[in-house]
This record gives sequence, C-alpha cells and structure tokens, in this order.
Amino acid sequence: MRDLSGEFDHSEVRRRVGQKLLDLLKADYFASYVWDSDAQQFVSCVQINMTDDNLRRYESYFQFHDPITPTLQRRKKATPVSEVMRHDRLVKTEFFNDFLKQDGLCYGMNYFAYDRGDNIGDLRIWRGAHREDFTPRDAQFVDAVGPSLVNALIRARSAKEQVPSLRFAQIADDLGFTSREAEVSDLLVTGLTDEEICTKLGFSKPTLRSHIASIFRKSGLNRRSQLAQFLAEKNHHL
Repeated sequence: MRDLSGEFDHSEVRRRVGQKLLDLLKADYFASYVWDSDAQQFVSCVQINMTDDNLRRYESYFQFHDPITPTLQRRKKATPVSEVMRHDRLVKTEFFNDFLKQDGLCYGMNYFAYDRGDNIGDLRIWRGAHREDFTPRDAQFVDAVGPSLVNALIRARSAKEQVPSLRFAQIADDLGFTSREAEVSDLLVTGLTDEEICTKLGFSKPTLRSHIASIFRKSGLNRRSQLAQFLAEKNHHL
C-alpha cells in the first residue's frame, strides 16, 4: 500500500506492485500491459522474470491468438486462468506451448484495472510448474489491492498528462546538463521505463543510472517524480 500511495509513474506503479505480489503470492513471473483501445492491442509492457524476446513474440503474434486473455479482460476482478480454461486444455494450446512454456509459466491469474469503463492497466501473475495453481483466496487478496491500484494508475496517468511544455533540453546550459543528460531527463519526465529509455537511446542500464545520478547531483533533486515539478515551476516563472 505504501508503493501505491507514492509518486511513481504508470510503469513504475505496475512494476512495484508486481514485485510485491510475486513475493506475497509465492509466484514466479509477472507481466503488465495497458490496453490501447484505438489500436485494439496491449502496449507499454512491464515484466519481471520473463524474457524480452518472448514478450515481443506475444506483442507481435500471440496476443492476437490468445485463448484466455480476452475472456479474463472482461472480468473486473482477479481471476485464476483455470477458471476460464481448464489447465488440461490450456497445456494443449499453441499459446501455452509456444509462448507461456518458453519462459516457464504454468499457472496464471490476471487482474484488469478499469477507470470508468477504460482498461488502464493489468496484472498478470504466473507460477511455474513446480508450484500449485492459484486459489480463490489468492484472487481475493489481489481484489483487495485492486481499488488502490486503480487510484494509483489514475494519479500516474493524470501526472503524465500534466507534463509541462518546457523541456530540459531548453534549460540544459542553466543546469550544467550535457545534451545527453537533458535528453534522459526529458524522457524520465514522460514516464518511460528504464528499459524503454535504454532502447530508445541505445545504452545500458548502468550507463543510464550514471546519467540519472549526474542529473540529480546537478539539479539538486533526488527523486524522478520531482523532475516534472521542477519543470513546472521553471515554466511558471518564465
């Protein structure tokens, strides 16, 4: 609940909740997407203990050949996968053998967060074959977290929509930022994940962390959530 009340961007909220749920539910794998109703597909992936290559296969193919998620998505409560498809049937599908099994996923439970009818984020929690299936009690636990998750995602989305028009690239010299540090700062403000920033700029996570440390040192800030506020205050004084 502490993570759900913090000032985190949309992806970070889902990642933090995912890690806590893996620990509390003794689960092994986590993925989370946001539904893009215009494109009719899931986007903005956050994952724990899954491989990027396998998730790219999901995004390009398997989400369009998925025998369980469309049914789970219509349920506005946490639901073990076995409630919508018996496990002995699931293991015979292409979806299981060519996607889930590739990363070791066996027993799943999904939760889809809604804001006034819009699917604004989901939680996909999976256990490996060495564990047991999820129970109704496990689902009740996730449902208890659900309202706070929805509120946290709404706050994060609203904060992103209120990103100030001023950019760090415009004030880099004033702060002593390098052009790369200004570029990283502007991407952090938009709410991109570390993985997305590294992919976009073509460098490693240690390099990104080094840039972020330098950004904080030069700006006098110590949290990512303060970057947007810093820009907003600068914009106000212009």
